[in-house]
Amino acid sequence: MEHHHPVEPLPRGPVDSDVDLRIDGRAQRVHDPVILGAIAVGGAIGAAARYLVGLGWPTPPGGFPVSTLIINVIGCGLIGILMVLVTDVLTRQRLLRPFLGTGVLGGFTTFSTYAVDIQQLVTGRNAGIALLYLATTVVGALLAVRASVSATRALITWRTR
Repeated sequence: MEHHHPVEPLPRGPVDSDVDLRIDGRAQRVHDPVILGAIAVGGAIGAAARYLVGLGWPTPPGGFPVSTLIINVIGCGLIGILMVLVTDVLTRQRLLRPFLGTGVLGGFTTFSTYAVDIQQLVTGRNAGIALLYLATTVVGALLAVRASVSATRALITWRTR
């Protein structure tokens, strides 16, 4: 005997197939050259900005990677703001999320460098700094997203009253 589970109704408001796990958006994906171009240009801008921050604030060998921490925390905060704006306010701006979210902020934030920094700190016998950096980045990034989402939603609510 087959059991059929009732399908949950879709939430009211905009639905993002990249986030809503009840929707399989794979069949709808098309490699739109305009979107890919927006991502590429945004990624180049974000990566260049990250590179310039790293040049201006290099991490000494065995030192705490402050610049990468700041890049990732600020980037996560900006991602929180952007996600509220594209889902609640600017819902018809087709290129905004690919350009700013995937492109600029995806190129700016650098969790691959974060992983390499941790590995280099551990192999350089700086496990204490590595653990502090590991925890600070995760907590800082999560708090940045939460705070920026809450602040942006509060600002939108306040402005629409």
